[in-house]
Amino acid sequence: MNSLESSRESQLAQATRLRAELLSHLQNSQNSDGGWSFHGGGDSRVESTCWALVALANSHESAQAHIAQGLAFVKSQQLPDGAWPAASGMSSGGWVTSLAALTLTQFPANEKSVSAALQWLCDDYPRDSSRWQKFLKSLSPAKQHASHNDEFRGWGWTPRTSSWVEPTSFALMAFAAVSAKPEEASVGFSTGASSSVAKSGIPIQLAKQISDRRSLATGLLYDRMCAGGGWNCGNPRVYGVDGEALILPTCWALLALRETTEHPNRALSLAWLQKSFAAIASAGSHALAQITLQHYGIPVPATSRNLLDWSAADLTGQGTHVAAWAALALNSSRIWPSRFHQSSATHHESPA
Repeated sequence: MNSLESSRESQLAQATRLRAELLSHLQNSQNSDGGWSFHGGGDSRVESTCWALVALANSHESAQAHIAQGLAFVKSQQLPDGAWPAASGMSSGGWVTSLAALTLTQFPANEKSVSAALQWLCDDYPRDSSRWQKFLKSLSPAKQHASHNDEFRGWGWTPRTSSWVEPTSFALMAFAAVSAKPEEASVGFSTGASSSVAKSGIPIQLAKQISDRRSLATGLLYDRMCAGGGWNCGNPRVYGVDGEALILPTCWALLALRETTEHPNRALSLAWLQKSFAAIASAGSHALAQITLQHYGIPVPATSRNLLDWSAADLTGQGTHVAAWAALALNSSRIWPSRFHQSSATHHESPA
């Protein structure tokens, strides 16, 4: 065995051990109510619980009991209108509805909960695109500095506010998870024979609404792309000054656009992410950037730092979501985000 092969095997072994430690931590840190907090000892939240569930569901280890309890917690938090709140006790839902729906599509027998969530998302229009708001903006001196198209609509962090890149991306991912090709069935959804139910298992009318909202939201993401590729949290240009793209919003946007028609701005943003990869300092951003590039079949750039440079204690200390993202990135056989149109591109896998 030459030194290159030996180094490769050593890295794979390290990645396997680190991932096992992260998954073990996730199982051991589950709260008694079935959910997970962002940090040990905290209250369970839907967001952190969803990330833990996704990581555990993408593992070969037996975690069925933990997953069942986690799913029960998530479903118990859904509000009567189909949305999920950011924290228990809140009476209104928000962006986490998309993440919860996206998570539940990976498990069977959740059609009712997911359909209710998707209907809530379709009914949630940001007020910044209303006729009244457009009229007010037309009177504002700042209008001359605007760079985005108000005809597009996405989602906000909270209902009926303003469109933002990240909540829009999560809604698109949730829609993509139940919007397979007509001849395919979505994960966790049955193929109904009724003329009122699409093959994805959701009502025909809802499927039409989803299609319309996906079109508007996809247009919004491309419209909000920063000059040179990538995304930041909101507008690409403010008061005539170009904004700087950020790693996390760019990753979420690219993952949300993975099932859309090829677009030059998507290729430009992937190139930006590749170029920016070496400068990523945080473990969470590193993990998500790796997942995103590999999802598109792009080799992860060689850098002086990789996920193996962080210990399990380092990663778990940064939060349940970071530990889950790292566990996913270290899993070369992960199936998240779900893909319905398998790419013919060769996927280059790396332990970190």
